[in-house]
Amino acid sequence: MEILWVLMALVMMGFVLVPFLRRRRGAIEQVSPGHPDAADPATYGFAPEEELDIRMPGPDQDLLDVLDLVQRTQDYRAAMQLLAGTEITGELRWQRVQAFAGAASLELQQRPGGVSETPGGQWLRVWRLEHPKDAGGAAVHAEFLVQQAWRTSTRGTDEFRIIMEEARDACGQAALLSPGDPVPYIVELSVARGLTYPQPEFEQVWLKILDRAPAHMGAHLAALHYWCEKWHGSRELANSFAEAAAARAPQGSLLAAMPLFAVFEHLPEVNLVSSFYQSEVVEKAIHGALFAVHAARPDDPMLAHVRHLLVFFLVRAERWSEAMNQLIHIDGHVGALPWTLSPDPAGEFAVYRALAVAGYEANGGSPASLPR
Repeated sequence: MEILWVLMALVMMGFVLVPFLRRRRGAIEQVSPGHPDAADPATYGFAPEEELDIRMPGPDQDLLDVLDLVQRTQDYRAAMQLLAGTEITGELRWQRVQAFAGAASLELQQRPGGVSETPGGQWLRVWRLEHPKDAGGAAVHAEFLVQQAWRTSTRGTDEFRIIMEEARDACGQAALLSPGDPVPYIVELSVARGLTYPQPEFEQVWLKILDRAPAHMGAHLAALHYWCEKWHGSRELANSFAEAAAARAPQGSLLAAMPLFAVFEHLPEVNLVSSFYQSEVVEKAIHGALFAVHAARPDDPMLAHVRHLLVFFLVRAERWSEAMNQLIHIDGHVGALPWTLSPDPAGEFAVYRALAVAGYEANGGSPASLPR
């Protein structure tokens, strides 16, 4: 089995692993595509790799329809209407603000403009000019600036600092336009990382979020980054933050899954030993996340995020059946951790999915035995 993880490491370093596997005497082996013993994800109704949607963690058809319309017509009004009709303190609003900001940022990157060319993302500029007091547009603009800073400049440079300071001002403006909205402060959490807010200043922003949406999973995930060892905290601080969130999680909240995200943020660069993923710390975090998933509302917008991370850990822990039970709920969308950290999110997801299928079949599973 260990050779399988070595092969996966080669994928992550840029080599090609053909994701067709088969079972043989309880073990998993690579076989050629089309082999009669190949463990083919398509037999489970899973989407082909080329059809996996890398934009979102799960379905939001209203958002997809509006994004398509806005990008096709360069008319912002449908986006403004969608955000106006989205609950202010809900998870969905934050996800949609991120999506619109990301779309505008990517458009600008692809079409920076020139003497005879209109720059991409122009619809967001027009939105802000024509409706400067629209809270949705202000929040999208603030998040757009944050994404621009991380995407187009290097942390520590003057350019990065200038864009982040502009983003901080935009967060303040957005907050004034919608006093009960946590989103401007969630955006500022990323600004806090980039501008190295001291902990007391960061905690002031965090308290404003807790006042407005104390169980907001997206906000907790954004705050967790700050407390991580690679930013302005430590492994202990991150774990403490995640465990405290899980301990105060209300019934049905996905906050119980926070320790799993903290474990993920502090994984070693290379760890191919499955026993690590079967350790007490990891098993406890997986258990908490599984509990959260079972207790959550089926329509919770953050549910897909937790399921995606569970697939990663369950496959690494060789808990094949449980991984398959998560895959049947999320297949088709890969816009979530851990896949989005890869240059090829769909390819990364497809490798783990193929491993789950192969491990499931190696232990006697089949499409007929998989609960739906």
